[in-house]
Amino acid sequence: MTSQHVHDGTTTQQFRGVMAQVPAAVAVVSVRAGGSPHGTTVSAFTSLSMDPPMLLVSLDNASSLLSRLHVGAVAGVNVLTADQADIAARYARKNKDDLPAEYELIDAEPPRLPTAHAWITFTVTEFVTIADHTLVIGTVNTAHATPTAPLIYWHRTYGTHTAAGSTAASGDTGLT
Repeated sequence: MTSQHVHDGTTTQQFRGVMAQVPAAVAVVSVRAGGSPHGTTVSAFTSLSMDPPMLLVSLDNASSLLSRLHVGAVAGVNVLTADQADIAARYARKNKDDLPAEYELIDAEPPRLPTAHAWITFTVTEFVTIADHTLVIGTVNTAHATPTAPLIYWHRTYGTHTAAGSTAASGDTGLT
């Protein structure tokens, strides 16, 4: 689809603009493939089920990471902290290097960023291709979180969240 595509009066460009107003957590999805670590930035991931715990990640059909996944593969979701916008930007690029040296490679687990806000591993159970993206669905193996502030993408800008009614160190509330 292009920005000229019209469906029921809404162009792709209009839809993209509206979705930019919806805040989303930012993560780097990681996998080991061919003996090497690989990763890509995503903001389209969510819990799919609590019982059993399942996760859904949306990847562009042209994603090089998607081509490295298969049913049974174990992938990691490194939910980034508020101060990791540089990592998010790095892995959002099409022609990126392999994962940074900060990643830990422990046993057969996917590459892990130890300073991430949260860490989830999942085993891929299914792929569902819809339009220009593929939904990667999997069963959660591990899930850990820290009390650090998460990185949020809103209005085409990285920032973080402060609870309503709270006073942040800067005196601001909401997304910064």
